[in-house]
Amino acid sequence: MESLAFITIFYYGVLHAFGPDHLTAIADFSIGKNKKKTMLITALFALGHGLTLFIFAKLLQSYDISDSILAYGDVISSSIILGMGIYLLIMVYSDRIQLRKHIHNGSEHIHIFFGKEHTHNSSDIASAFSVGALMGIGGVRGMLVTLGVVQAQNVDFTLVLSFTLGVMLVFVSFGTVILYINKNLLNSKQNLNRVFTTAGIVSVIVGSNMLIG
Repeated sequence: MESLAFITIFYYGVLHAFGPDHLTAIADFSIGKNKKKTMLITALFALGHGLTLFIFAKLLQSYDISDSILAYGDVISSSIILGMGIYLLIMVYSDRIQLRKHIHNGSEHIHIFFGKEHTHNSSDIASAFSVGALMGIGGVRGMLVTLGVVQAQNVDFTLVLSFTLGVMLVFVSFGTVILYINKNLLNSKQNLNRVFTTAGIVSVIVGSNMLIG
């Protein structure tokens, strides 16, 4: 029974990760990043997602919280996606997304950054973990339903780990698609603006539809 529960929750994690809000968030954070950062972002987003689900699912098992309150989790997820889309569009149309090329050891390197100067920091990686954690609140209800299907009495770490692995599988796979875009499309300022504009518009549409729905 335990192996069946693990497989069921893993499969739910895979299906859950295919939600347009999750893929949109991964795209927004990963576009323009190098391979290492893209993989870190996708992995940390999934980890933050799983940890939040574990904490809130534990709380919900101990306290009787109404469905109307749980619905606010969806509002938080929707608002994050909408806000990210608006932010990207503002960055594009205020010309604050920059592309710089240089030659290093005989090969061309492209750096994409927000603002006037290129700096090396890990704020986007930390933000990916935080956003993944916040958006995890919106998935608590669905996970508890799935746990009920497998008749789990407690939300233990093993089940949450299986869910996180399922989410991570999809996110990392999607991250390879973003890497292809980064490598083959983001080679000029015009393409850069087009890709970020598209990502921003998609985020606004997805976030708005979730809020309205």
